[in-house]
Amino acid sequence: MCRRIAAVSVVVAFASTSLAAEPQFAPLFPDDGPPKGWVVTEWNDLAKPVKGVQWSVKDGVLNSGKQRGNWLVSEKEYEDFILEFEFKLTEVGNSGVALRSPMKGDPAFDGLEFQLADLRYNTSAKDSELTGGIYRAIAPSKQVYKPTEWNKVRIELRGSRLKAMLNGELIHDVDLTKFDQPVKRHDGTLAPPIKDRPKKGHIGFQHLSRNNEPVMLRGARIAELK
Repeated sequence: MCRRIAAVSVVVAFASTSLAAEPQFAPLFPDDGPPKGWVVTEWNDLAKPVKGVQWSVKDGVLNSGKQRGNWLVSEKEYEDFILEFEFKLTEVGNSGVALRSPMKGDPAFDGLEFQLADLRYNTSAKDSELTGGIYRAIAPSKQVYKPTEWNKVRIELRGSRLKAMLNGELIHDVDLTKFDQPVKRHDGTLAPPIKDRPKKGHIGFQHLSRNNEPVMLRGARIAELK
């Protein structure tokens, strides 16, 4: 009897530990309509709000505004987290995910930008400028983007560690402190190296598709890590 009770206690304790270890996800866009707790800004400077452009959720899918050249940015800041979502672009789609970005400047150079685009948008793009790349700084280990289909992304940031999966395949598992070279901005000036980028900031989703073609996201959720 004592052995059986002890065994049951071990199982219960293990189950409790496993449940406690599971991250608690919260949906980013739980309601239809314009997202609450988010703002729309210029694509190259989050300090500049954009008027007249509205992202909106319908039937669980977040759709970009009709005019390209903007970010949908969280009012809340995040430090260590797991971000999951699915996205779909057209043949000339271009989007990105802002990570730990300050509410000023360009997330690609002043925070981190996880790129979402393929060669049809930019035929001369380098690997770090294609889907899964940390823009102009860290190329994904493989290219598994499925153009015009729904693609699933999981991004995990813990301190200086970045892990990312695209469509179930690991494309990043890196120590950000190892990337110590400045990154060239669009105007040719140098941005800080990845190792010196902020460790806490805002998240966001970009609309930069050609012809104002839409960016669509669904199932977006985040788990903050203690």
